[in-house]
Amino acid sequence: MNSPLVIQSIYDRFVPKVVGYITKNSGNEDSAKDVVQEVLLAIYHQAKHKRLQLTCPFDAYFFLLCKRRWLNEIKKKSLKEVTINEEVVSINDDTLQLVEEFDLEQQKKLVFDYMFQKLGDACKDLLKTSFEIKSMEEVAQKLGVSYAYARKKKSLCISQLTRMVQESSDYKNLKA
Repeated sequence: MNSPLVIQSIYDRFVPKVVGYITKNSGNEDSAKDVVQEVLLAIYHQAKHKRLQLTCPFDAYFFLLCKRRWLNEIKKKSLKEVTINEEVVSINDDTLQLVEEFDLEQQKKLVFDYMFQKLGDACKDLLKTSFEIKSMEEVAQKLGVSYAYARKKKSLCISQLTRMVQESSDYKNLKA
């Protein structure tokens, strides 16, 4: 997906429809481009880290994600008297389920990222380093601590982060 030709093809084939939809629904071209960038990055991360397997046409999936992202933006800004001009898009149940799962994953990621930022610097550094370097021996060496300390501290940091996320009202709202 990070091939320039693939990205250009997506822009040429699918982005004009998204821009048209957003500009007809209380947006402008810049906001449409922002939505497209966010969705493309999110799809890339889903494909890379979650092994995204599409069971529907990419264009329907992409458009629906952009549409949902835009509607969420409108809702966040609490714009009054917003008119939504619905386009007829054939979307099967698989597409809707995939988009809903994707949306939920993105919301969980936002909660995780927010709680991660609330961790102390030592935990953030250790976890960031262990995300980048898989070997705990190398992590310990890079941070200048013992292997045993790095493993124990990582376990404590993950427990703390997990507890913070699970106790978060945002996370509890997602589960409801």
